[in-house]
Amino acid sequence: MVPPAVTLAAITLCAALVVDRLVGDPHSRYHPVALLGTFIGMWGRPGYYPPRLQRAAGVLLWALTVFLFCLPFFLVSTCAPWYLYLLLAPFLLKCCFAWRSLEEHTQAVISALDEGVETGREKVRLLVSRDTADLDRGHILSAGYESMTENLNDSIIAPLFWFSLLNLPGAAACRAINTMDAMLGYRDERERLGWCAARMDDLVNFIPARITVLLLLIWFAARGTFSRSWQIMRRDGHLRPGFNGGIVIAAMAGGTGTRFEKPGVYSIGDGFRTLDEGGVEILKATRAVTLMYAIIACCTLLLLGALINNIGI
Repeated sequence: MVPPAVTLAAITLCAALVVDRLVGDPHSRYHPVALLGTFIGMWGRPGYYPPRLQRAAGVLLWALTVFLFCLPFFLVSTCAPWYLYLLLAPFLLKCCFAWRSLEEHTQAVISALDEGVETGREKVRLLVSRDTADLDRGHILSAGYESMTENLNDSIIAPLFWFSLLNLPGAAACRAINTMDAMLGYRDERERLGWCAARMDDLVNFIPARITVLLLLIWFAARGTFSRSWQIMRRDGHLRPGFNGGIVIAAMAGGTGTRFEKPGVYSIGDGFRTLDEGGVEILKATRAVTLMYAIIACCTLLLLGALINNIGI
């Protein structure tokens, strides 16, 4: 008897999380996301297109990139026998989210600061687009932990959410869209070419960001800091550009009592604890929200699978 697709999806999600914790992200130019980045880099140069055609080119090439990246994921999810799907799908899904590597990159920034501020600046430059040349220790930690918090949604919850709804193609599309936004979605010479990438990233992350906030609030309620997290989320969630990342970052800042600050742009949270003191709480919250979502999603998918079996669909 062939298991229902939702049951296979639940097993895949759990297995992918295990693969992530055991393996992480291999540093290889042949990693699917590395290949995706190379492809985006090939066409994502504004100088290739006349200014009046850049927005149209961005839309067409955005669609092409999503299609090409999703195609192998779609073929496995629709054409592979269930036993082959169970063998391949956890590794394919793992390519679409980054949990262990997110922690490793943040820890690398913290470790680099032990060698000096300049070393910390070099490490955090790999995580954020802001100018890091003049950042002090506090602002380096802020950039690192802010990247972890934003990517809790963008690189973990969002791809897992779209996998839960649309299987492997959903996770792949989310990863492709987020990668294009990370490379092109800036208000500089890339603005016209990256317009579609930025707008679609906002749409794809709209629901996952609010799920992430809800799970953070539940976690902080268990920790006794719900009120503070809620208040800071309501007060500061709009300070960061965009309508997704700010609420997640503000909820994290409030719940952990820390402050995320981009000099001259925004300051989120009250900061009665330093990030040296509160960083471990950010890491705990990131792990807790990831596991909470995974448990909820897996249980929901398994219940749907049982229901499908019972009614004979």
